Amino acid sequence: MRKKRFAYPAVKLLLMILLFISVICPLGMVVATIQVEDIKELIEAGQLGRMLRHSVIVTSIATMISITLALLLAWCINRSRMRWKGVFSVLFTIPMLIPSISHGMGLVILLGDNGILSNWLGIKIPLYGYLGMIMGSVLYSFPVAFLMLTDIFQYEDYTAYEAARVLGLSKAKQFWTITIPNIKKTLISTIFAVFTLIFTDYGVPLVIGGKIVTLPLYMYREVVGQMNVSKGAVIGILLLLPAVVAFALDLKQEETTNSSTITKQYVVLKNKRRDRFAYLFCIVTVIIISLPVLAFLYLSIVKQYPIDNRLSLNHIREAFQLGVGRYLKNSLAIALTTSFIGTAAAYGIAFLTARSKRTWTAQALHLISMVSLAIPGIVLGLAYVLFFRGSWIYGTLMMLVLVNMVHFFASPYLLAYNSLSKFNRNLEDVAATLGICPWHMLKDVYLKCTQKTMLEMFSYIFVNAMVTISAVSFLADFRTMPLSLLIPQFDSQSLIESTAFISIIILTVNGLVKLAVFFLKRTVPDVTT
Repeated sequence: MRKKRFAYPAVKLLLMILLFISVICPLGMVVATIQVEDIKELIEAGQLGRMLRHSVIVTSIATMISITLALLLAWCINRSRMRWKGVFSVLFTIPMLIPSISHGMGLVILLGDNGILSNWLGIKIPLYGYLGMIMGSVLYSFPVAFLMLTDIFQYEDYTAYEAARVLGLSKAKQFWTITIPNIKKTLISTIFAVFTLIFTDYGVPLVIGGKIVTLPLYMYREVVGQMNVSKGAVIGILLLLPAVVAFALDLKQEETTNSSTITKQYVVLKNKRRDRFAYLFCIVTVIIISLPVLAFLYLSIVKQYPIDNRLSLNHIREAFQLGVGRYLKNSLAIALTTSFIGTAAAYGIAFLTARSKRTWTAQALHLISMVSLAIPGIVLGLAYVLFFRGSWIYGTLMMLVLVNMVHFFASPYLLAYNSLSKFNRNLEDVAATLGICPWHMLKDVYLKCTQKTMLEMFSYIFVNAMVTISAVSFLADFRTMPLSLLIPQFDSQSLIESTAFISIIILTVNGLVKLAVFFLKRTVPDVTT
């Protein structure tokens, strides 16, 4: 019995040390690398203020548009009687299945100087610069906001709306006085999450930014192009700021959030005009987000756009001759390994923090497990370069697996933590009374009851590991490079058709995995906790 009693604290302490080494220590190296001379040079040259201004302008406008679009779509899905809501919800997440850089590339193919829509409609727009970056950032980020907001709409109590109807309040007043206050905390978290996502992305600005340089794009060019790690570290600390604010806000809201009881589920009343608007808005949105994907497919199978539009497989053959097959194997190896190990690690740690006594080790482990939410991928990648350079793991596929696992750890961890926290707190006491060990509780109760959660965790990690270009960009070489990093490389060589084909491959692989997870979840029986 003594061994069992002390096993939990020992395991928690060991895991806490491992997470500290893989998360906190690398960040410390970023801070230690900063040189005062580089800060002075950036400030005196006026670069820092200019890049910060560009980043804030693009991010602020794109965030407002993304949140507004996501809020409208979430309202259409949850507050109308239109059919095919599930299909629309899935289609809205298509942009999440390809790298951010692909969205910039898709806009160039559609609306560039020789773009498909530009030539067809006979229009010319100033795509390169603010406009293109804002459009690409909205395409890339709004699905994240939609998923966060559509979920919270399902937990509104209809009683307040019934009272508002009796009092004669208009729909607009109901929205501003009931809906917005109800979703306020989630809305604020979503705004910060989207702001951080756009603020730290270099993929869209790299392709479509033109002469406008943002902070993450400058960091990417300094570290990858000129190997100037010190200047990269200065920018990295700046990129951490909005993420840290968002993380602190989430922690504060988690502490102050009170559980609410839904006395009556929301009832959607008949309204044909509202439903027609919802249909139209959702269909137009799906068409717009599908255009880049269709453009990728078109460019992949024509001989040479816009000169020769005959069907041809030359670009697909050329892409495989350039090593696409080899790099696809790298991506699959990284994504699968990260998904299996990451899911197991996140679930195991969530089990220790959610289903054991809340000691200081459990609370510290819980906090460190969520810290990666506050670390942008590009900053984490630089931190790993500084911390692990010269070690045996540096330059290997396992290095990329580790950085991806840390980068995407927090969200699946929280999925598992929230699912396990829903079980009755007295289960462990009952099990101990009956002589059932924690291992059997984990194997026979928790794992069986949370299979759908584990499938979602696996899917989340896999898709993100396939599309990421941020955390791995500083760590991969020609042997370990994942497929997503071929996109900026081919783009710099003007191999647009091959770039389009790579985006289609990544989308197809992620789509198949999401489809497989969907059907697997249907085979799992629902379990009430």
